[in-house]
Amino acid sequence: MKPIWIVDDDQSIRFVLEKALLREGLPTRSFTNPREVLKALDSEEGRDGPQVLVSDIRMPGGSGLDLLATIKQRMPGLPVIIMTAFSDLDSAVSAFQSGAFEYLPKPFDLPKAVELIRRAVDESQREDVAEEKLVEAPEMLGQAPAMQDVFRGIGRLAQSHVTVLITGESGSGKELVAHALHKHSPRANQPFVAINTAAIPKDLLESELFGHERGAFTGAQASRRGRFEQADGGTLFLDEIGDMPFDLQTRLLRVLSDGHFYRVGGHSAVKANVRVIAATHQDLEERVKQGVFREDLFHRLNVIRLRLPALRERREDVPMLARYFLQRSAQQLGVEPKRMAEAAMDKLGQFQFPGNVRQLENICHWLTVMAPSQLIELKDLPPEVLAAGSPTLVAAGDAPTASVAPPLADSAFVPAVSALVAAPAIATGVMWESGLEEEALALLNAGRTDVWDVLTRRFETSLIQAALSTTRGRRIEAAQKLGIGRNTITRKIQELGIGD
Repeated sequence: MKPIWIVDDDQSIRFVLEKALLREGLPTRSFTNPREVLKALDSEEGRDGPQVLVSDIRMPGGSGLDLLATIKQRMPGLPVIIMTAFSDLDSAVSAFQSGAFEYLPKPFDLPKAVELIRRAVDESQREDVAEEKLVEAPEMLGQAPAMQDVFRGIGRLAQSHVTVLITGESGSGKELVAHALHKHSPRANQPFVAINTAAIPKDLLESELFGHERGAFTGAQASRRGRFEQADGGTLFLDEIGDMPFDLQTRLLRVLSDGHFYRVGGHSAVKANVRVIAATHQDLEERVKQGVFREDLFHRLNVIRLRLPALRERREDVPMLARYFLQRSAQQLGVEPKRMAEAAMDKLGQFQFPGNVRQLENICHWLTVMAPSQLIELKDLPPEVLAAGSPTLVAAGDAPTASVAPPLADSAFVPAVSALVAAPAIATGVMWESGLEEEALALLNAGRTDVWDVLTRRFETSLIQAALSTTRGRRIEAAQKLGIGRNTITRKIQELGIGD
């Protein structure tokens, strides 16, 4: 790993941070002023640069803010932590808004300083991996097991001409899968033509698919090729096939059977060598039972089926996708890419995403425009994300349908929380809410001024212990069950002294 660069004219600060970071296995390199840093960056040995830069603001021989501006131009992805005395807080906030990863007030608590630097290292490593992935495979991203199954399916179908049916919720990326199937097929150099059958009026859809002859209907002033002819030799993607009118399904079945069709108003058969990939968010078996979708067409399309998971089924992919969309939005808008704070990313990962990947992309574009600083905080998230995840009352016999909300500073309801985890069928919102209110009133009436911290600590302890008990101590799995990041659960376990 590249070293942590420390810039401060105070030798004691440099010494303390060096020793503390070395105990954590983090290599360091120290400088007394910004000029030395820039000189090191220009030298051969410093060409790769640091993993994280920690700099004071006020030093003889240069300003930390000026150094920040220079570093951001040369190494925009490098996390920079600004150290400052409390009297420099305005400068620190300014630096924060100018792209600093975080600021560290002096005098600082050493363990907290090390933890902050460790978070910056994690962020730097995640950004390195994200940039590498963006270069290697921008077409589709996903590390979740369900997405790996999709990738394996695409790989197996790479050299095939077989018809494929892609199923999945709206916004889950079905057209991306169709593009990938075409790109990795022998037809890659031929046309890829897409049409959404639900977006075109019934009266025009036939002409769109099969073309028409001059004079075939009012307004047909010239002959026109349809999508099948346009895709000759390549791939035709029929999106939302479940919404295709019943009478057109018969014509589509004929094309899939022998490759021949007639233009609207035409009398000569046209042959097209087209691979058809269809997609739908609907249950085609159910539509067959309802009599609105031909059973023979269903079986013709359903040769190979690829199911694309909803985003809520692959939550571990949310951070990677969010970073990718933030970078792409920044590139489109011509601005510096924004980063997301861990708390904001954890909250985003808990969101249900009814609009799936498309909704995440829209959220990231919104954040690129609307978030006030380079680091996206929890409060910067859009209202629909912040409002989501509130506790849901669970009726007897029902399964929970939403994640438990972020901790609300509850403690007396610790037994109720355990009951909620262990036996959701009998848990009710009243149990823990009344316990919370009673405990809070008791502490407030006793004159306590740390009620929030006390109750939050006990609530978080109970949640994490309950999750760890269900996963037999496996932290990553417990974090996934709680809907938080693995770094978050590790930090919380240390802060709360769980297992000590």
